[in-house]
Amino acid sequence: EADGEKKKKKMSEVAPEIIEKAEELKKVGNDYFKKSNFERAIEEYSKAIDLNPNNAIYYSNRAQCHIKIENYGYALIDASKAIELNPSFIKGYYRRASANLALNKYAIALKDFKVVLKLRPSDKLAREKVKMCIKQVRRQKISKALAVDPPSKSLKLAKYHTPKEYIDNFKHDPTDLMENGLTIEFVRDMMKTFKECKKLPPAYALIILKKALESFTPLPALYHVEVPKTSKITVCGDTHGQYFDLLNIFELNGEPSDDNPYLFNGDFVDRGSFSCEVILTLLAFRVLSPSCMHLTRGNHESKSLNRLYGFLGEVKHKFDMDIYELFQEVFNAVPLSVVLNRKVMVLHGGVGFERDNVKISELEKINRFMEIPDKGLMTDMLWSDPCAQPGRHPSPRGISRRFGPDVTKNFLETNSLELIVRSHEVKMPGYEKMHDNLITVFSAPNYCDQSGNQGAYIIFQGHDMKPQISQFAAVPHPDVKPMKYADSMF
Repeated sequence: EADGEKKKKKMSEVAPEIIEKAEELKKVGNDYFKKSNFERAIEEYSKAIDLNPNNAIYYSNRAQCHIKIENYGYALIDASKAIELNPSFIKGYYRRASANLALNKYAIALKDFKVVLKLRPSDKLAREKVKMCIKQVRRQKISKALAVDPPSKSLKLAKYHTPKEYIDNFKHDPTDLMENGLTIEFVRDMMKTFKECKKLPPAYALIILKKALESFTPLPALYHVEVPKTSKITVCGDTHGQYFDLLNIFELNGEPSDDNPYLFNGDFVDRGSFSCEVILTLLAFRVLSPSCMHLTRGNHESKSLNRLYGFLGEVKHKFDMDIYELFQEVFNAVPLSVVLNRKVMVLHGGVGFERDNVKISELEKINRFMEIPDKGLMTDMLWSDPCAQPGRHPSPRGISRRFGPDVTKNFLETNSLELIVRSHEVKMPGYEKMHDNLITVFSAPNYCDQSGNQGAYIIFQGHDMKPQISQFAAVPHPDVKPMKYADSMF
């Protein structure tokens, strides 16, 4: 009772006119949120909190914004504050559970969903989430205890019957492709199928995935690519299921080939609702000719985020769960980094390792064939972000850390490198230069149909390996909204 009286007294210390101003700011924040301008919404909610720090709704709303932009660490802080202010505030528990789900912490999320059910026994969504979390916790325990055949071994082409009429019309027999390999004609016809918003029979997806796995598995976690002096390579950032923007890259810069190779730097899937089309196209070119398509893994090539941000739902809609599990096996095999001409290192997140003097030789030996862990070298390569301040700092994402220019300099000097290219963050011009020798490149223009940003890609000519940045705008796409297949909580 004493604590309750203190809280009431604290609430009474905020004058009515100040509370009214805070409410007005919250409404402005809500308007920005509805327009998917989450950064501006955060600013308005923060102003409301400055005026009245005793309102749980403000913290909960800000937490939801942080979840939308993947700042899970900040979301956990805000949601916990909302719960502290009002232990019966259901949205606070939902927000905190959502952030923990994104961080693959099912057991912790389960506790909050159980609290929601205790407060509101009729909550169907919470009941579904409790069942899902229990299932995932059990699955994690079983996977550690038992050795289960991976989908690539258990899943056979015979499972998927492709009608003869379809094969005759498509002119590509799955059995022939499995035995003799992909052809450029098949890849182009598949892309045409995708462009017309037609579904690809699962047999073809199975073939691409199995052959892509064969291509990636022998590679180390970090591998080297030599770009001849008379050649070039194009590096692209996040594409996030924006298939028609991917086609535009090829229209602007040329179709992938041995003479026109690409490196796509992770986050091929989620958010955009054409993720299957994006990843299957990239993998098909990889299978067709490994030298024309290099791929590095992003933090969204993971079950925990795919479950929330749409890829799981999309694969279930367009294929089935067996194909989804095979996608995950492929994601676990995708290398983490590529070094071009021993000068330019490309990786999705950054070099925010917990210590200096990390060597490329250590990164080459990482066992990447797993879900992305909570911490360690692999996690930092996929999740860390650069910042202007020297040193290492906690990440608002709630995983890995931010790293300053001195950290970048140490890594480059330790490994005799000249430049780091990374992705992982939306940039309004499509790219951003930091630390004198680090570039962020992002290749999903007008991200999620609401950010208004440009896309960019970087061309490196083999004779000098100097970055040549090209920007491009978003192109129209069919009326399928981003996040169509995402978890209802997101």
